[in-house]
Amino acid sequence: MDRYPPIAEHGLIGDLQTAALVTSRGVVDWFAAPRFDSPSLFAALLDHDRGGYFLLGPDDPDASCKQLYYPDTALLVTRFMSPDGVGEVIDWMPPNTARTAADRHTLIRTARTVRGTVRFDLECRPRFDYGRATHTLELSGADATFRAPGVTAFLQSTFPLERDGEDLRGSVTLQVGESAAAVLTVCGKDDAPPAPLTVDGVTGQLWDAVDFWQKWVRGSNYRGRWPDMVNRSAITLKLLTYAPTGAPVAAATMGLPEQVGGERNWDYRYTWVRDGSLSVRSLLDLGYVEEAAAFTRWLGDRLRESAGKPGEPLQIMYRVDGEPLLGEEVLGHLEGYRGSAPVRLGNAAADQLQLDIYGEALYALSAGHEVAAETGFRGWKVLSSTLDWLADSWDRPDEGIWETRGGRKDFTYSRIMCWSAFDRGLRLAAEFSRPADTDRWTQARDAILEQVMEHGWSEANRAYVQHYGGQDVLDASLLLMPRVGFVSPRDPSWLSTLDAMDRTLVSDSLVYRYDPAASPDGLRGSEGTFSLCTFLYVDALARAGRLRPARYTFEKMHTYANHVGLFAEEVGASGEQLGNFPQAFTHLSLITAACTLDEALDRQRAK
Repeated sequence: MDRYPPIAEHGLIGDLQTAALVTSRGVVDWFAAPRFDSPSLFAALLDHDRGGYFLLGPDDPDASCKQLYYPDTALLVTRFMSPDGVGEVIDWMPPNTARTAADRHTLIRTARTVRGTVRFDLECRPRFDYGRATHTLELSGADATFRAPGVTAFLQSTFPLERDGEDLRGSVTLQVGESAAAVLTVCGKDDAPPAPLTVDGVTGQLWDAVDFWQKWVRGSNYRGRWPDMVNRSAITLKLLTYAPTGAPVAAATMGLPEQVGGERNWDYRYTWVRDGSLSVRSLLDLGYVEEAAAFTRWLGDRLRESAGKPGEPLQIMYRVDGEPLLGEEVLGHLEGYRGSAPVRLGNAAADQLQLDIYGEALYALSAGHEVAAETGFRGWKVLSSTLDWLADSWDRPDEGIWETRGGRKDFTYSRIMCWSAFDRGLRLAAEFSRPADTDRWTQARDAILEQVMEHGWSEANRAYVQHYGGQDVLDASLLLMPRVGFVSPRDPSWLSTLDAMDRTLVSDSLVYRYDPAASPDGLRGSEGTFSLCTFLYVDALARAGRLRPARYTFEKMHTYANHVGLFAEEVGASGEQLGNFPQAFTHLSLITAACTLDEALDRQRAK
C-alpha cells in the first residue's frame, strides 16, 4: 500500500454519526468512533507507521483499481482488475438516523469476484486514541476482539484470520460469483459482541442501506442540469451531519495540510456556525426541510444556552453535541501527512472573535418560512436579545471569516454580515409581527452600510476590500455580498469589484481566498485556491448576468473533483486536492452555485 496516497484518492462512507475514508486500493486509513470528533482507530493518513489501517484488497500489487459509488448511495465500490480476474470490495456503514448518540458503530466490507479468480488479503491494524493507546487481541477462528482503554472493537470474518502480534491478517481466494465479508464493530469496553456473521445477513444490510440512500435522494426536488454532482454533494452533506443533533461537521478529517509539508493543518471535525448556517439555504433549495430545520434547532439551542450570560452569545464553532470546549493540542508523535506537522487535535480558533457568524445565523433562521416559523415566541425573544447585544457590539475588529492568526482587523465581510443580521431580524419582526427594538436595529443596520461604503471601498482599485485601511487587499468572502442583499448583483461598484477579483484572486477560473503576502495571516507558507470561493464566484457571476464565464467556471471546476465526485478544501498548483476531506463547505457551495446558475440559464432561455 502507498505510504501516503493522494488526498483525493479516497471515498467517504459513514453512518450519520461518524465516517471513514477508504483509498482506491481498499485501505481504510481514517476512522474515528463513536463520533466524528472521537479518537481515531485508523489514522494511517496522518502517520503510516503509527496511525493504523484496515486493508481488504487483492494480493496483486500491480492490479489496477477503480472506485465508484453505487448509484445515489453512500456505498463505495472499489474494483480491482488483474490478469487473473476482476474483484470488488463494497464498503459501507448501516445508516443510523436516531436522535440519540450510539456507542456501537459498524463498518462492513464485502469482497467478491466478478470474473476469473482473485485472492484478497486482509490486514487489520488498529491504533486506538490516535496511536497513543496500546491494545490486546483475542482471536478465535474467524472472530477477533481488540481491547483498548474504554473501547472494544470486534472483527468478524467469513474466512480464517491469523494473529500478527496484536494485529490480524488473513486471505481468501474467491472464484467468480463467490463472496466473503469482514465486519468491524466498535463499541464500549463492556459491550456484548455482535450476532454471528452470516453472508445472508450482510447482504440484507447492504440492500437496506441502498434503499435508505436512494429513497433519501428521491426526496430532492432538484431538476437542473447537474443532477449527479448535486446529488453527490447532498449525500456528502448528509454523511457529514451528526444525526442526533443535526449539526454538520466541516470535514471528516483532521490534520490534512493546506500545503504539503506546511503548518496549516487543522482539525475540522466540529460544527462551525458559519458553515452550518449557510448549508441551510442549500438544503432548502433541494427540498430537505427536515435537515435544515434540525440545524436551526441546534443553533437555537446554542443561543438559548448563552442567554443572560456575559460575553459573546455564540462561539464560532462547537462540538457536534453543542459542547463549547475545543482546546487545541499538538499530537507530536504523529509525523503528519507526508511530513506535514504539527498535527493538531482540537481547534483554538473556537476562542476567536468572528462577528460575521451573527449574520450567518440570522441567514439560516430566516432562510425559509418552514424554518423561521419554528422559532416560536420564546425563540424569538432569545434572537431579539442577541440582536440587541449586537447593536452595541458590531463595531469592533475581529479575526474574520478565515480565522487568521495575525491579529484582529476591521474586516469588511464581518461588517457586512452584521448588516445582514439586522436586515433579516427586521424582516422577521415584520413578517411574524414580533416585538423588537426596530428603531435601534435600523440605526445599526444603516450605520454599518454607511461605514462600509466609506471605509470598505477602495477608489483606487474600484473594489470593496478585505479590511478597512487595506486598500490593495481583496478577499473572496465578499463574493457573498450580493447573495445577502448588501449590494445589487449588477451595481457598477459590484461589477468593478468582480473585475478586480478576476485580476487578483482568480487563476484559470480557480479562486484564492486572499493573498497572504498582501495581508499577512500569522502563518508560514502558502495555500491553494479555495474551492468554496470558486463556487461562490460562479454564484456571483451568474447573479451579475455573466452566464458564459459562470457556466464555464462551474463546468471546469467539476474536473477538479476526485474520481467519485468529492472535493477537499483546496486545489493546489498542480491540480491536486489539499486540506481536510471531503469539505462540507465546498459541497454546499456547489449546490448553491448549481441552483443559482440553473435559474439564471432558465431565465435566459425563456427570453
